[in-house]
Amino acid sequence: MMLKKQIIGLLFLGLLGCPMLVGAQINPEDIALKNDEFENHFYESLKQKAIENYDKAIAEIQQCIAMQPRNAALYNELGKNFLSLKNYPEAQRAFDKAIELNPKERWYWNGLYDVFYETRDYNSSIRVVQKLIEFDKKFQDDLVSLYMYTQQFDKALFLIEEMERTVGISSTLELYKMQIIGNSKQKKPQKEYLEEAIRKNPKDEQNYIELIFLYSEGNQEEKALEVAKKLEEAIPDSDWAQVSLFKFQLNNNNGEKASQAMFKVLKSRKIDSKIKHRVLNEFLIFVNNSNTFFNELNMATDYFTDSGDVNVNKEIGIFFLNKKKTDRAIFYLEKALKSYKDDIATIEILLQANVDSGNYEEVRKRATDYIEIFPTHARLYYFAGLALNQLKNFSDAIEYLHSGMDFVVNDPDLEINFHIQLGESYHGLGDIKNKEMHFTKAEQLLKQKKK
Repeated sequence: MMLKKQIIGLLFLGLLGCPMLVGAQINPEDIALKNDEFENHFYESLKQKAIENYDKAIAEIQQCIAMQPRNAALYNELGKNFLSLKNYPEAQRAFDKAIELNPKERWYWNGLYDVFYETRDYNSSIRVVQKLIEFDKKFQDDLVSLYMYTQQFDKALFLIEEMERTVGISSTLELYKMQIIGNSKQKKPQKEYLEEAIRKNPKDEQNYIELIFLYSEGNQEEKALEVAKKLEEAIPDSDWAQVSLFKFQLNNNNGEKASQAMFKVLKSRKIDSKIKHRVLNEFLIFVNNSNTFFNELNMATDYFTDSGDVNVNKEIGIFFLNKKKTDRAIFYLEKALKSYKDDIATIEILLQANVDSGNYEEVRKRATDYIEIFPTHARLYYFAGLALNQLKNFSDAIEYLHSGMDFVVNDPDLEINFHIQLGESYHGLGDIKNKEMHFTKAEQLLKQKKK
């Protein structure tokens, strides 16, 4: 019997987590197992829940409730099982009962919040989160988001400004605040308010940021630039000033000053990664159009080498490839492969870029080397065959092309290209029969594709 109690204790530690929680909490539930029957039902409910057999878990926990109808923790367990089944009405009833029996337990409120959030009942979520804030101030962020979802912008702004004075706010809340004060109904008085606030307290960075946002949104670029310059003068190390100054310098075709501002933005820990990506994209377009500042662009991409979400060098390589600047494309695609060595999509694009540049020996070498790593990847054989044809090594081309054909699956375009290259190979060898056979097959497949 001691072993079973130990197992129950371990199950409690692993199974009572809640997806909406902010931070780890000590397990609040302490269910007294008064007899073997209760213990057996409760243990069985945990076991069934662990294997996601929620219906049986519910049946077992209901047996426990029949024996201890005033035990709030049991209703909490019941609610979590109903929530897993997405039976939201029953889950809500169970959590409501748990709260009725013990309103001081934060986990029960968390369960109710999960129900309302998953059903997108944001108005009810607000009521619950207001209670959760009593347990943990971090839920204030949730409350701001809920006010935004329900378009209660005045309440959202009031709470954001209160948090700003007391605990500080995240970049997300800063964006919310700028979005609210950027509402067209509030622009004129808000601008006047911010201008006055800057005069009274020139060291408050946030007022400048909000005013820049308002002027930019109203297409008053000169006004926004004036504010950005004032911010730079008042707070020389302001990161946000550099975002605005970067854009203005680009608009003035001043690549040197724009790149200086860009590097300050990219180094900043205060500025969101999405804004950094946007800055890089705007600089990329400027570099492409002006055909200058390639070194600065290359240095800028180094700030994104540890970014797991986007392969920046690959995207820039594709950009230049589409612009027919294959040498630039090759440079960035090779750089991309240093960080993402086995990215087969990047490998294929790099091979195509080298084909476009006529670097057939490079294509042959890379394709055959990568076949060792990806022996069933058909396109690598295609590139190897294409390059060998261009290098007049028709016999080896045929060998690679025939081998690669075995790996073509549901890709009519690739199959057509294989036959065309085989036709070229046999043409180079003077084998008219096989040449005509493959060209005819390519033509037939092309007609079938057009139907």
